[in-house]
Amino acid sequence: MADPIRIRAKRINDGVTEVVVLMPHPMETGLGLDPSGRGRDAHYISDVEVSLGDRAVLRARLSIAVSKDPLISFRFRGGAAGDRVNVTWTDNLGDQGAGSALIV
Repeated sequence: MADPIRIRAKRINDGVTEVVVLMPHPMETGLGLDPSGRGRDAHYISDVEVSLGDRAVLRARLSIAVSKDPLISFRFRGGAAGDRVNVTWTDNLGDQGAGSALIV
């Protein structure tokens, strides 16, 4: 089982919510070699979605150019203390991860 997504969501001011998401993932480019000299298969998060209820507040397409354990930080208008922010990701091999956090 993969490590859980870590999410911090905080209402900062003037109706703006700040979200920080850490997604544990190897993010292997497929360009490197293993210790025996064989090529490694690519394994990276390809799609991320963050929603507040039924409203998507962020959709991102990632690639091999993103480092291991991606950290995404962004702000959006809306959200109130106690609302739930939901995060889902899918990688190029079809694996998925999900997590949620309350806005404080």
